Amino acid sequence: MKKTFKPFTTSLIGSLPRSKKIMALKRRLKSDADFKKEYDELIKIETEKLVKLQEKYSIDIITNGELARDNYVSFVADKIDGVVMMNMGDMLEYIEDKQAFEQILETLDVPSVSIKNAICNGVLKYNKSLVSDEIKFLKKITTSPVKATLPGPYLMTRSMWLPTLSKKFYDSKEELGKDVVKILKQEIDNLIEAGIDIIQFDEPVLTEVVFSEGKTRSFMCAALSERKDPTEELIFATNLIKCVMNYMKDKPVLSSLHVCRGNWSKDESILLKGPYTPLVPLFEETSPNILALEFSTPRAGELDSLLSSEKIKENSILALGVINPRTDVIETAQSIIDRAREALKFISKERLWLNPDCGFATFSNRPVSTFEIIEKKLEQLQIAKNVLREMYE
Repeated sequence: MKKTFKPFTTSLIGSLPRSKKIMALKRRLKSDADFKKEYDELIKIETEKLVKLQEKYSIDIITNGELARDNYVSFVADKIDGVVMMNMGDMLEYIEDKQAFEQILETLDVPSVSIKNAICNGVLKYNKSLVSDEIKFLKKITTSPVKATLPGPYLMTRSMWLPTLSKKFYDSKEELGKDVVKILKQEIDNLIEAGIDIIQFDEPVLTEVVFSEGKTRSFMCAALSERKDPTEELIFATNLIKCVMNYMKDKPVLSSLHVCRGNWSKDESILLKGPYTPLVPLFEETSPNILALEFSTPRAGELDSLLSSEKIKENSILALGVINPRTDVIETAQSIIDRAREALKFISKERLWLNPDCGFATFSNRPVSTFEIIEKKLEQLQIAKNVLREMYE
């Protein structure tokens, strides 16, 4: 049986900043494997600190902060056979439209070497746990419900597919996607065995499909020369995500789908914008238990663009983004309360949760926030949750 939660349940979306010590050891590991034991021990120590931080501010569902991951998708290169890690500069050699790709690199507010992709360079095979080992440790250090965060099947397929390299092993992106889904199903089973409560799948590239107006502005999109028109691409994405969500329907765990509009820069002007309207059919068809969506910025559009859908209101909890992880401005508890009350015009309190829009450190070497700012934001989130629970008992 799936666990139930109180109204206004809080959680984080995933990533938190990695310490300088973690980053230094991570660099050393590239040339000297003898540091592996020291690195693993440090990850455990600092994960415990992050759990205590979340518990300090009464976060209801605990995440591990993703400290051992380079970013929220590329880390799978170390876990899956047939995948290699490449930075954006490395990928240039394999890109057919090099001019378009270089234009994207110029648009990004980050050096090309700082963004890495897991690229398909062989037949995929589930080698070892993606994140279930992390969850086993997380379960040892907290008694709270826990959430695992994973790249979604569309994100994995889309970012892994580099045609000039990947076509040596798969005839099409669709064939690659089938093996990605198989791997995620194996991971779901391992996570359930580890005692997980919620599995969140990140699918940020969905907004790139519908809001980039034909220009790829995604921070990790390898499939530059093979992207289909938005309608076809959304059908492809829907089919992949639906396979995973359907697999979880009868499992004793809640499924969550997270969508944002990019989280690599503090410069809001270069991030994607637009209401969720074009993605509503996908949300309806895939029907996750939880929709964790960016909503703290005007770029996300109005709530009714999503909540005019009866299917969504009936089938999914809205994990409402009420904190912008990219800004140093501290949201007040009152602003969070006001946003929640606006959502309550459309949905019941039992179907409303609260969280940041996205992670606080999507890329390990480029966090978008600091712990000083994060703590202040979480304090206001805690106050808002307590007030809302008192108001709507």
